[in-house]
Amino acid sequence: MAHAELRGVVALDGPSGTGKSTVARKLAAALSASYLDTGAMYRAVTLAVLRAEVSVADEAAVAEVAASALPVMGTNPLLPTVTLAGEDIGQEIRGAAVTGAVSAVSAVARVRELLVDEQRRLIREALGEPGGVVVEGRDIGTVVAREAELKVYLTASSQARARRRSDQDSAAGRVSDLESTHADVQRRDAFDSGRAVSPLRMADDAVELDTTELDVAGVLEQLRTLVDARGLFAGVESRR
Repeated sequence: MAHAELRGVVALDGPSGTGKSTVARKLAAALSASYLDTGAMYRAVTLAVLRAEVSVADEAAVAEVAASALPVMGTNPLLPTVTLAGEDIGQEIRGAAVTGAVSAVSAVARVRELLVDEQRRLIREALGEPGGVVVEGRDIGTVVAREAELKVYLTASSQARARRRSDQDSAAGRVSDLESTHADVQRRDAFDSGRAVSPLRMADDAVELDTTELDVAGVLEQLRTLVDARGLFAGVESRR
């Protein structure tokens, strides 16, 4: 297929380690679309909470920090950025301290309210420009962008997701142990799926895509097929 631009919103949800960030960025870049990593927003607020030395169990204090520390997101898929008060924190938010605390911070209702409002604003802003937007996270299809033209829920076995996380950590120079990473993946799954506010789940109208046996190119091929089937290539007649 010749190059085509995306129109509308593609929502990619799923647990940690399914490849959401990698394929969302690559899909957005290939389709001249904007890209929004909502998970990075929760990580940014978590970093702000840790820097403020606030207990993640103190929901009122966490919410207060979040209200004063909304991150600024760059939506260019070729160079996505996340900053706090002008500081690039893209690397720091991937560290072990943030990873260990982000689920608790993300479960605070006021934090989610603040960030969902900002995510919706960013989506509206992106749709005001040429091309659509690829948004990834854990509640995009169910909460943030319920009207998205395409919702895809990425899955993979916990073992495969742990291996990917471990490989990413090693590539980034972070110490990684597969057994502990697998335990962390399972802990995060249970926390995210069991939280009272916006729990991780597949939207009723989402397409489930198991990435366990697929590489990045294979997942992208499947996603482009879904985009095409929904007629979301701007200016190009789909092959439905």
